[in-house]
Amino acid sequence: MKKSKHIPFFIVLSFLVFQSKAQQLDSHSSDSIKIIHIVNAENLRQITINDSTILETLAGNAIVKQGGTTLTGDSIVINKNSGIAEVFGNAHINDADTVNTYAQYIKYIGNEQIAYLKNNVKLTDGKAQMLTNDLVYNVKTGIANYINGGKVINGKTQLTSKEATYYSDTRDVFFKKEVELNDPKYHITADSLRYNTYFKNAYFIAPTHIVSRDGIIDTKSGNYNLETGEAVFLDKTIYRDSSKSISGNKIAFDEKSSIIQIEENGKFVDSIHKVIVLGNQILIDKKKNTFLATRKPVMILYTNQDSTYISADTLFSGKRYNTRSDKNNKAVDSTDLILKKEMDTIQYFLGFHHVRIYNDSVQAVSDSLHYSSQDSTFKLFKDPICWNGNTQLKGDTIYLFTENKQAKRVSVFYNAIAINKTKEGFFNQIAGKTMNGYFIEGNLDYIRTKGNPAECIYYPQDSDSAYVGLNRSKGDFIDITFFKKNIEKIKIKHDVSGTMYPMHKIPTDVKKLKNFSWEVQHRPKNKLEIFE
Repeated sequence: MKKSKHIPFFIVLSFLVFQSKAQQLDSHSSDSIKIIHIVNAENLRQITINDSTILETLAGNAIVKQGGTTLTGDSIVINKNSGIAEVFGNAHINDADTVNTYAQYIKYIGNEQIAYLKNNVKLTDGKAQMLTNDLVYNVKTGIANYINGGKVINGKTQLTSKEATYYSDTRDVFFKKEVELNDPKYHITADSLRYNTYFKNAYFIAPTHIVSRDGIIDTKSGNYNLETGEAVFLDKTIYRDSSKSISGNKIAFDEKSSIIQIEENGKFVDSIHKVIVLGNQILIDKKKNTFLATRKPVMILYTNQDSTYISADTLFSGKRYNTRSDKNNKAVDSTDLILKKEMDTIQYFLGFHHVRIYNDSVQAVSDSLHYSSQDSTFKLFKDPICWNGNTQLKGDTIYLFTENKQAKRVSVFYNAIAINKTKEGFFNQIAGKTMNGYFIEGNLDYIRTKGNPAECIYYPQDSDSAYVGLNRSKGDFIDITFFKKNIEKIKIKHDVSGTMYPMHKIPTDVKKLKNFSWEVQHRPKNKLEIFE
């Protein structure tokens, strides 16, 4: 038939007769929505193949409609008996103005409301586009599938996979097999992934590998909003970059604030400062380089030899900047230092309440703790106690200086007392206002005590190592030297006074100095106790 803007009368008559027959056939159906109605065509033709097959062909701006679904294309062939429509060239399905699909060919099963689309297929919901060459779209349920490869483009985000299922009611896409998500910030690979095109949320439902400028994430479960930058990872997720690693049963991250929250079996490793932090809740501020650990936290200052284990109710770490001075000993303006990158960064750690420290050579407890990377010094406050071998040190405040994580020097301030227990159960004691001790290879070698006066109780031995009595003395200074973790020599200087008591005539009231308190029950016995 020759193209014409006006359909000839005999064609119109034929069309009306055909429509009447179609209506008679459809009248037997209780569901009139399944009728495929012709809306428009430049040319229309009816072809009778046999008694059971009658085809109607539409050419030029062809449009048909079934319920709320409209099909358009260059040409359309309708089999009225089977309820099947085939659309050729620039094919388009509009589903009640919510979802639009495009292809070069569509086979539409009217009774089932299922469309098979091929060649340059595009499905769009107004937010994202699904592109493939072979798509099955159930118009009734709003579910679309491809199984031979495709991709979804949502703004600057692109997802590709071998298979995918789209749900129009929730705007979720389930991707399967060789899934890749490419975004300006992230590259994500997985075997399976769920993505919401409206909220731009990626849901991780299988082992997933995420690479970004900030680091690498391996997870099995969780979700990430590519628009807000908020993410929650579950099921033992691991994050790592060039200097740090993070893991935990649940990790929440906010890109805007750079805050990371770890819940349940949290672990944070700082390889630069050689620090490991464990806890059931850890908050990390990436911008400020700080962390706050609670719920039975443990911090490990690790080395290749002797690591130090620290526990407390709360552990905190931060950074401060140490301003260097110029050659004329004038403080340099901090703003200039930032611009010139001439500031020293100092990492410090704080522990609050029930602090316990374990090292193979030194153990300690206190109420609170300060540790600085500047001088590698543990500062223990409020009822601090420190043990080394058979010796206990106690005072109002204790500074423990370390080098390569090993004890080098100790200072005890106010009400200082050192107690050394012999294998026979005697207690040698030295007390004073201040006390300074020095270590060799992790063991106490020498202590000097100052006071007004300093005091000591000492059980001297003869050449056969037999105890000869108790010596209680005073002086301005008392020096102690150790050998194999036991007191070898005591030297008292300036204004010395004292009394020697034979072993069988030692009065009970002279056996202990004023602040004597042997508190070995609080001493951490091994590193496992730190985790209790």
